[in-house]
Amino acid sequence: MKVLMTGVTGLIGKALCERLKSEGHIIVGLSRSPQKVKGLAVDEMHAWDTLSCPPPDAALDGIDAVIHLAGEPIAEGRWTDAKKKRIRDSRLVSTRNLVEGMRAASSKPSVFLCSSAVGIYGDRGDEELDERAQAGSGFLEDLCKAWEAEAGRARELGIRVVEVRTGVVLATESGALAKMLPAFKMGVAGRLGNGRQWFPWIHLDDIVGLYIFALNTPTLNEPINGVAPESVTNAEFTKQLGKALHRPAFIPVPALGLKLLFGEMAAVLVASQRAIPKTALAAGYKFKYASLAPALQNLVGK
Repeated sequence: MKVLMTGVTGLIGKALCERLKSEGHIIVGLSRSPQKVKGLAVDEMHAWDTLSCPPPDAALDGIDAVIHLAGEPIAEGRWTDAKKKRIRDSRLVSTRNLVEGMRAASSKPSVFLCSSAVGIYGDRGDEELDERAQAGSGFLEDLCKAWEAEAGRARELGIRVVEVRTGVVLATESGALAKMLPAFKMGVAGRLGNGRQWFPWIHLDDIVGLYIFALNTPTLNEPINGVAPESVTNAEFTKQLGKALHRPAFIPVPALGLKLLFGEMAAVLVASQRAIPKTALAAGYKFKYASLAPALQNLVGK
């Protein structure tokens, strides 16, 4: 299969490229600066300004599948008006331009996998959230709804679309866990807020596995929750991470402190999303790390 990918330099993108290459697929990458992208498991790279136009025709030539992972980081820095515009445009405009590129292609891909986020549900307390749950309302929730709507336009072209609503991806290379580890290793970390909020996590191996599964499962043509089956609260996650590292984790970060540090973005850190991967499980996906303890042991266990 010949696969076109954006976001190839990101945490998921790098791992997914390596997995696809190991399975014999041809990877075509899109980047604003392809000459600077080195050491990736890609066969060819094409330059693309995501906000100005569709990808070049040559990039879409003979493509069987498209995977869209690119986007401005959400959980980095305060949400100024300029930052929110970058977050929004990097997802909505890029996805719109990508779909228009597929529309213009002489040969259409059969499947389009587009990243999304469990943030679409908003702060929902203890409610179990499968893929049929109502979306919430707010900046991130509205962004995800509009993002999935842009991706869904590819269905008008006869292309199968899977929107992967990703939770917190656990990996030591980068991402949330990598940022947590220094404080946890020094024993100066703890729960966020009251810790009762649900923490929708997934091991890097499984989010990559879900993308591969969605790529190869023709019956999937809908959003899927990219989270592990075992739901845990932030307090339980904190406890288990401390246990895996053999370090105490009893210094909480109060919600007010998060608000002072991160402003509006702090709401993401204390939002409760008890998301469950109902669609993936029903379709037959077998999680490598369905429970948190083995996942953390794999990642940080001594």
